[in-house]
Amino acid sequence: MADSELSPRARILLKTLIERHIRDGQPVGSKTLLQDAGLPVSAATVRNVMSDLEERGYLTSPHTSAGRIPTSAGYRLFVDTLLQAQPINAETVAALQRELSEGLNPDLPTRQLVHSASQLLSSITAQAGLVTVPRKNTSQLRQVEFLPLDGNRVLVIMVIDEREVQNRIIHTQRPYSEEELRLATTLVNQRFAGSRLEQIKRQVVEEMEADRRSIDTYMQATLDLASQVFEQSDTEEEDYVVAGESRLVGSASPEELERLQELFEAFQRKKDLLHLLERCTRADGIQIFIGEEAGFDGLGGYSVITAPYRDGADILGVLGVIGPTRMAYDRVIPIVDVTARVLSSALSSPEAH
Repeated sequence: MADSELSPRARILLKTLIERHIRDGQPVGSKTLLQDAGLPVSAATVRNVMSDLEERGYLTSPHTSAGRIPTSAGYRLFVDTLLQAQPINAETVAALQRELSEGLNPDLPTRQLVHSASQLLSSITAQAGLVTVPRKNTSQLRQVEFLPLDGNRVLVIMVIDEREVQNRIIHTQRPYSEEELRLATTLVNQRFAGSRLEQIKRQVVEEMEADRRSIDTYMQATLDLASQVFEQSDTEEEDYVVAGESRLVGSASPEELERLQELFEAFQRKKDLLHLLERCTRADGIQIFIGEEAGFDGLGGYSVITAPYRDGADILGVLGVIGPTRMAYDRVIPIVDVTARVLSSALSSPEAH
């Protein structure tokens, strides 16, 4: 049933019931609803409207209670047409930006910035914060340096995207002299500095598959080292960062606790959640998925609210929150929007380039 087919009275009662359920987490009975709505109608009329809304799929009755709770369809109608999200006033926006800016220091490496954004989202919204790590194929190598360690170990220092420094140790098949590593450093920087990491990986593989007789000793050593570095960086990449899962446990009702294990398993599996986040990356603006709208069972009873973050015009990823379907949408949606803008600003600032 379309929202336009609901009577004004039904709209008011549905909105009032959902707001009460979000606040208390309990089924709402007709007497409570009548008091909250303030309509000049009888309790019998309220019961009839509630029954009608239930028949149309917007409400459901838990077995243990005479009251009713919203369904995913009810929440969808509420979010799309009934929600009155109050714009964050200027003072609140300024305070939020100060708090976020302190945590989202543009001098931080990108991954640390993403971790900070996820933790801040969780702290501010009291839900689980979720931020995707910028796709690796958008990252560029600025420079690399190879330094000898004892035995068959080499320290690799990489600068990525002008400001992110990664240190890692690789184990080689033979010892490399200081001179070999100095030459390898020069060759890699000459050939690959400014290239995207995914492009470098492909090029290294292609050159290693070329006729080895046409590659001199130093170039072969360089390719062997580069192959280990960029293969390893590929396997260590995080897809997304989740913070504040424990907040979901602390605020969960007994019914929600039963579903949490499935949600946490979805965090571990990653595949379903990554598919959802990929859909969000391709869309612009705030995206809201309620319960089964996400497309997999792990999010039944939970909602996901996301917004893209950018470097200039380029969308790097998405951030958002995961929480019960009865979350305070009027508060959470503006916070997700502002956080995405602040993270974009941090990533687009002159200091970040």
